Amino acid sequence: MTIGTKKNKGVVDENAPLVPNSWETDGELHEFNGGSFSGAVFNLSTTIIGAGIMGLPACVKKLGMVPGLIAIILTALLTEKSIEFIIRFSRAGNISAYGSLMGDAFGKYGKALVEICVVVNNIGILIVYMIIIGDVISGTTSGGIHHSGILEGWFGVHWLTGRPFVLVFTTLFVFAPLVSFKRIDSLRFTSALSVGLAVVFLIIAVGISIIKIISGGIGMPRLFPVITDAASVFDLFTVVPVLVTAYICHYNVHSIDNELEDSSWMQGVVRTSLTLCCSVYSLTSFFGFLLFGDNTLDDVLANFDTDLGIPLGSALNDAVRLSYAAHLVLVFPVVFYGLRVNIDGLIFTSSRRPLVVDNFRFASITISLVAIIFIGANFIPSIWDIFQFTGATAAVCLAFIFPASITLKDRYNIATKSDKILSVLMIVLAVLSNAVAIYSDAYALINKNKNVSDFLI
Repeated sequence: MTIGTKKNKGVVDENAPLVPNSWETDGELHEFNGGSFSGAVFNLSTTIIGAGIMGLPACVKKLGMVPGLIAIILTALLTEKSIEFIIRFSRAGNISAYGSLMGDAFGKYGKALVEICVVVNNIGILIVYMIIIGDVISGTTSGGIHHSGILEGWFGVHWLTGRPFVLVFTTLFVFAPLVSFKRIDSLRFTSALSVGLAVVFLIIAVGISIIKIISGGIGMPRLFPVITDAASVFDLFTVVPVLVTAYICHYNVHSIDNELEDSSWMQGVVRTSLTLCCSVYSLTSFFGFLLFGDNTLDDVLANFDTDLGIPLGSALNDAVRLSYAAHLVLVFPVVFYGLRVNIDGLIFTSSRRPLVVDNFRFASITISLVAIIFIGANFIPSIWDIFQFTGATAAVCLAFIFPASITLKDRYNIATKSDKILSVLMIVLAVLSNAVAIYSDAYALINKNKNVSDFLI
């Protein structure tokens, strides 16, 4: 049984999911029997595994192999607990949306704050996805050096292989159909394929590492961070926004829960998804850092633009990049789903008509958001600026600060003492670590600009 489902014709519950189990339009009754456990696992896993995985090997490079892998596992455990808080209080209040849950605890401003954070986080992440897809397929120029995309490598430089055509084609003929679904469960097959593509990427990376280990081309990885001064300590905290972004999925938890055939499955769905994603993240980070060592780039996908020094290295490079670009294409509509639901709740707060039956509103929001993301992907220069900004602000609020605040508010007197202690710990860790991360990034940027100015003088 879903929570917050509309029961009577003509009565609209503001907490109702985008697609209830049954709804009426144009005199016709539409039925939806509920999503499956496996479909929910794939959809939640696809929400989690996005571009963040590309930055995790660089996190391990900063922290060292041992602390880096421990940080990935601990973040997964904290994420599982924060989602449990969300589900438990949603059940207690019969609430079926993250924004409504915050609104229940902190009023209309709390609801609006969640929706704003989802909009900021998801637009930023979707712009990142589109940028990476363009870089991988058609190539990019960075620091005066041009990195050929897959199509350029195969067919040469032509307008058909250029970035503008690739992004327009992908937007119109791939993204547009996928973001048109009104049920997130409709994406279960593409989500399953996207998880499979992420595993393909992992298998290839593991295979390359094993070949290089056998041939003696890989040395002992650095196990712990290199700390020389206070600045190097602060620099370690810059991994926090990337770790948080890698696990952010909270905005789709209610959408998936609302469509489940049996809502009691949801906690199992969350644990299964996080176990799968944590395993993929840990193995990718381990073998990515093992393979490239201290030469691991912020986007490990960019490392696969170099000579691997093994037979068929060029073909394996293309396979890695193509599989992950295809994965991001299929992640896009799942993340977009949560974005559309929250922008609708933010703008059309007083609407009495559900989004599912208002085709004009649904189409208008969808087209506007796709256009904004497309424009952003063509004008924002660095994906890592977006990661640091969204990870240190909106993502950390959605993942830890808001669930912990709801638990501390404890409107239904269901939080235990240990829940409240953990919630305080979550908030303190989130605020302090991200404040240090922002300071470290700003300090590095100021020093970089100062060094450039000194050089010019």
